[in-house]
Amino acid sequence: GGGMRQAGVLAAAGLIALEESPKGLPDDHANAKRLAEGLAELPGVQIDPEKVVTNIVIFDVSETGQTADAICAQLRERGVLASGFGSSIRAVTHYDVASADIETALRELRSVLAQ
Repeated sequence: GGGMRQAGVLAAAGLIALEESPKGLPDDHANAKRLAEGLAELPGVQIDPEKVVTNIVIFDVSETGQTADAICAQLRERGVLASGFGSSIRAVTHYDVASADIETALRELRSVLAQ
């Protein structure tokens, strides 16, 4: 026993998240929309930016000549994190993702796809 004696500390973190996180959602959604718009310009990438309404961006890479997992592995080596599943990639914007990071991610993906 005694493992939860610091529950108040954990609860405080949760309260801060509930109060502060919603303030950043408009920025997260704007970054996701910018990412989707940039992805739509890349050859072989299939995405409809109009359908991106949250901070989650899912795009199809089946026409790029590379697998989603291979693309994600190369992106990871370049400091860009995304998850591959099937022929799609899932990217999520959040509090720690700035608009400059979106441009970096697009630049790195453009480079990976050019290989």
